[in-house]
Amino acid sequence: MKLLTDVIFDPAALRSLAGRLHAPEALADRLAAAAAAASDNPDEIAAAVAPDARGDEIASIAALVGSARPRLLASIEAGKAASAARLAALRAEMARRGLTGFLVPMADEHQGEYIPPATQRLAWLTGFGGSAGMAVVLAERAAIFVDGRYTLQVRDQVDIALFEPHHLIEEPPAAWLPGAVKAGDIIGYDPWLHTRGSAASLSKALAAVGARLVPTDGNPIDAVWADRPPAPLSVMRPHALAFAGEAHESKITRLAAGLAAEGVDAAVISAPDGLAWLLNVRGLDVPNNPLSLGFAILDTAEGGQVRLFVEPAKITAATRAHLGNRVTLATPDALGPTLDRLAQGGTTLRIDQATGAAWLADRVEAAGGKVSLGLDPCALPRALKNQAELRGTRAAHVRDAGAIVRFLAWLDGAVAAGERLDELDVVDRLASFRRAHGHFRGPSFDTIAGFGANGAIVHYRASPATAKTLEPGNLLLLDSGAQYPDGTTDITRTMAIGRPSPEHRDRYTRVLKGHLALGSARFPQGTTGSQLDVLARAPLWAAGLDYDHGTGHGVGSFLCVHEGPHRISKVANTVALQQGMIVSNEPGYYKTGAYGIRIENLIAVTRLPDVQGAEREMLGFETLTVVPYDRRLIDTALLDDREKALVNAYHARVLAEVGPLVDGEAHAWLEAATAPL
Repeated sequence: MKLLTDVIFDPAALRSLAGRLHAPEALADRLAAAAAAASDNPDEIAAAVAPDARGDEIASIAALVGSARPRLLASIEAGKAASAARLAALRAEMARRGLTGFLVPMADEHQGEYIPPATQRLAWLTGFGGSAGMAVVLAERAAIFVDGRYTLQVRDQVDIALFEPHHLIEEPPAAWLPGAVKAGDIIGYDPWLHTRGSAASLSKALAAVGARLVPTDGNPIDAVWADRPPAPLSVMRPHALAFAGEAHESKITRLAAGLAAEGVDAAVISAPDGLAWLLNVRGLDVPNNPLSLGFAILDTAEGGQVRLFVEPAKITAATRAHLGNRVTLATPDALGPTLDRLAQGGTTLRIDQATGAAWLADRVEAAGGKVSLGLDPCALPRALKNQAELRGTRAAHVRDAGAIVRFLAWLDGAVAAGERLDELDVVDRLASFRRAHGHFRGPSFDTIAGFGANGAIVHYRASPATAKTLEPGNLLLLDSGAQYPDGTTDITRTMAIGRPSPEHRDRYTRVLKGHLALGSARFPQGTTGSQLDVLARAPLWAAGLDYDHGTGHGVGSFLCVHEGPHRISKVANTVALQQGMIVSNEPGYYKTGAYGIRIENLIAVTRLPDVQGAEREMLGFETLTVVPYDRRLIDTALLDDREKALVNAYHARVLAEVGPLVDGEAHAWLEAATAPL
């Protein structure tokens, strides 16, 4: 069987490069790992592959990695077409292991939203490319479970003759499995890809019908995925203190003190955004989120010490100097033995109940340690942005708005001139406006540009096969975001292409009313996002309408665009909104087969001035996003005077803050777009 590197690299080009670089150790493997990472920057790619490379050598490394990447990902892209053969191979491997079923989640060892190619097992098996889902493979039957964002997408991407589609929330695997298995069945799961809580829920459901859930030693899919990509390799870089606002040594000290006060001896930091925040580092291992994959153990002894488990090639001299003497380095395969040594003395270790792999808890308990399942100690402090982070995100949003306004002005002009544009043109042109300044570090997620019926697919992604041409008389939903060193943005605007219908304007205005109600809310300390969710939905409910997604998610600071532990949603959440948290405000409406509407701003929780006679401290929101709404879609007859004043005040602010960044036609467009209602 050919090695993966023999398939993805041109042998002559590889030999030539090896000769010029004096054949650094494992060059082909490093190149493949760099191709599995997310960086397109030649200097960053070369730094991971051959740190001493210069000039033409850097260009050659980047070219080789760039040409290899499509070949590396080809087996994943072929998921749907190859799913019958792959399903048969998996079932044969299951039978060899004595399993009657196996669970295949969209997950990696860190339970991240964006996962590297090596862990895209669900996509490889089924073709499904969404960010959340799970397949259950039995000997004679298979099912795939996705949430409300993907109910349309799953039917396009997956062969439903092989995998029955089900709703992940309304009929989760734990509810479906008891009716699909029989007594004595043995269902396997990879303990690296499930939390202790999710495994316990599934185990209880199976036990009720006499079946068992058992952890596997290695993942059966890996045994049949011959050309599986390697783990990603990108360099870990220090994140400037001017942007972070607090030195990592200070974070280590205060988190260690908090854990010690809870009677916890150490914590496993398994979420990469927790690791990035704690140590003030960033990387390019996965798309869109500036993360370096690895694990850390935060020990409370001596005021707090950290053991960091990452590939040595990720650590540059500058990063080693940045980390200092409070952080010791180890390879990833040292994690298990280190947990064993810590656990042998009866040590209590905190493992995040939301993202910590069951494998971690199992290993600690097997070695005699105690597991404290709870909140990752980084999660809440990371969500509470300090003043430097808030200043940074404000600047990033104004800068981002300048690019978006230039794009919107171009779009209106192109449509008016009769240019033929499709969704991919929209995605590419918006990216070009963002790339026009040097602060841009990439998108914060894959841009959603859905015209007409595609806009009703909540997490739609345009492709050559699906991209619609923009035609007058319908709506374009554009959801996009960017990463900047000082902040992360996420914005959705819905635009009329040509003349909108009365129904378009009615639905848009109802969504806007909910958006305004939430953004201008006043609420006491201790209020959760779940308690505020109704404000965004009430105008839609009044007309018998709703939307099947959350209203708001947390957002990081040059980190993940989806960040917990807070959110605004129908789903109950016990984490109160606190000053410094950033959250999205994004109600919507979707008419299947016709159009979609969503309006999204990012908002920061802030303390409001006291009013006369107030008995409680009140919080509210500062709106960070500064881009106009589409006035053509606003039915002013549905707005009351307060709502009109809110829109006008917001538009006046947009003009004042963004106007100086644009000129010519873009400035004229902005003046018209922000004119008072």
